[in-house]
Amino acid sequence: MKKLGILLSGRGSNFLAIHRALADGRIPGAEIAVVLSNKPDAPGLEAARSLGLVAQAIPQQGKGPEARAAHDASMIAALTDYEVDLVCLAGYMRIITPAFVEAFPNRILNVHPSLLPAFPGLDAQHQAFDYGAKVAGCTVHFVDEAVDHGVIILQKAVPVVDTDTAETLSARILEQEHIAYPEAIARVLSGNYRIEGRRYLPVG
Repeated sequence: MKKLGILLSGRGSNFLAIHRALADGRIPGAEIAVVLSNKPDAPGLEAARSLGLVAQAIPQQGKGPEARAAHDASMIAALTDYEVDLVCLAGYMRIITPAFVEAFPNRILNVHPSLLPAFPGLDAQHQAFDYGAKVAGCTVHFVDEAVDHGVIILQKAVPVVDTDTAETLSARILEQEHIAYPEAIARVLSGNYRIEGRRYLPVG
């Protein structure tokens, strides 16, 4: 049984989508080992506890690079204690350190609400809407040392219609995130892929 570690900072809608996919058998042979947050009051933690999952808050103590490194070290230690095979960032609003990436090479995933490499960073949906993009979407990718940069596993597109607002577009993108993230997790856990340069290629 493969073990997932979920990191979140908010309500955790993608975490709940992953949990539903596990219950439905869409991510076979896996379970959530632990849900971690940097925010003690993150609603996603309470949602996890209500589902009977282990949920733990690890807030950063202090400010600056040393405090940031110490916080990531604590997160790595917790994920290691729970023998996590794959780390899933689900609305985790922090940039993780290179040491974190090195601790789980090609074993950290993230879902971003744009068709990368377009519109990285915060408020990607609003960036796409304000830019006048005609197609938007989401990307599930491996996490590397750069922000929203790792190898792309899959993307799902949504049209931007003339009557859209940034909010309606964001909602449609989120629907696709909830489909894409479990699908990408299942693909990665299957092990039936190889990476060539920046390309994720299925095998078998």
